[in-house]
Amino acid sequence: MLHLSALYRYPLKSGKGETLQQVNLDKLGVDGDRRWMLVDEASGRFLSQRAVAKMSQLSALWNTEGGLTLSAPGYNPIDIALPDDRAPLRGVTLWRDTLRVPDAGDEAGAWVSEFVGKPSRLVQVPLERARTTSAGYGKDDDQVAFADGFPLLLIGQASLDDLSHRVGRPLEMLRFRPNLVIEGAEAYAEDGWKRIRIGDVEFRVVKPCARCILTTIDPQTGERSEDREPLAMLQKYRAEADGAMFGQNLVNDSNGRLEVGMSVTILE
Repeated sequence: MLHLSALYRYPLKSGKGETLQQVNLDKLGVDGDRRWMLVDEASGRFLSQRAVAKMSQLSALWNTEGGLTLSAPGYNPIDIALPDDRAPLRGVTLWRDTLRVPDAGDEAGAWVSEFVGKPSRLVQVPLERARTTSAGYGKDDDQVAFADGFPLLLIGQASLDDLSHRVGRPLEMLRFRPNLVIEGAEAYAEDGWKRIRIGDVEFRVVKPCARCILTTIDPQTGERSEDREPLAMLQKYRAEADGAMFGQNLVNDSNGRLEVGMSVTILE
């Protein structure tokens, strides 16, 4: 039987993930997922593990008030409140998108600057300032917070097992940063899904996920694999015009609640 076997949230874009047993969904996907982001202070351009590999060791715990607790080895934890309506707005760039979002303040800015090693700021995106999803996919009113392109990412456990077998060693699911993991289907079955239901929530499967160098970073140590795996293997057998594909991007069509163990129904 198809079922939801794991749930993950990444409160800070490119920070460590949280393993969840249950979670609420809102218009932007998993409640609290990638609502915070580090940016270069001068340019406003987003920072990720692509440029700052040790962000894989940056823990960002989301709280129910929408705030954040940042911690990392060798750094004192800091609690950061959700910016209110008086917070100054900062212009930021995320891939091709530019937007103005609340800045978390100077104390948070000093902490993340010390961690990154250059002047940086922490920003947060409220629903009313969210981006629209990548053009040409989904609906015109689909929105996303600071995830690369879409609110949710799904991966089948059998797909990861197959990739691990091809690479020749076990691979951690967190290398691929999914929100939803499904068990009970054949490897890459998710490639053929168009609509699914988990609990009372329906999801549209809108686009395969093109993978990048982040997949070569060990989520436990932050070290890059010398053999460029698993990206090198994906490029051998999962390459398409837009890149090496692994996992599927989703949009939820309603709010709701998910819990590990829920059955999954393929609607189309």
